[in-house]
Amino acid sequence: MSDESGITGHTRSVVVTTICCLAGIAAGVVSAVYVGTDPANAGETMAVLVMGVFVLAQYPLYKVIGVSDFGVKDNLYVAFMTFTLWFISYTILLSSAVTL
Repeated sequence: MSDESGITGHTRSVVVTTICCLAGIAAGVVSAVYVGTDPANAGETMAVLVMGVFVLAQYPLYKVIGVSDFGVKDNLYVAFMTFTLWFISYTILLSSAVTL
C-alpha cells in the first residue's frame, strides 16, 4: 500500500529512520565542533539547541523526498530518534576527549 507520493509504508519508515539517525549523529559531531569536547562544556545548552536545529531541519528534507503527513506519533519519533543518536554520539565524543 502506498501513499500519494508512491512510497510504500515500509520504505517511508526506512527513510524516516535513516534520516533521523544520520541527523542525530551529525548533530552530535556539530555540537562537539561548535561547543567543544572539554568536560566543562557538557553542560552547555548550545549543544541542545544544535540538536533542535537538526530536528527541525529534517522536515523540509522529508517534503523534498515526498514523505509527508506526519502525525503526533511521527513527530515524537523524529525528535526522539534524533535526540537519542545525538546524545550517544556527543557523549562518546565528550568522554573520549576528542579534539575536533
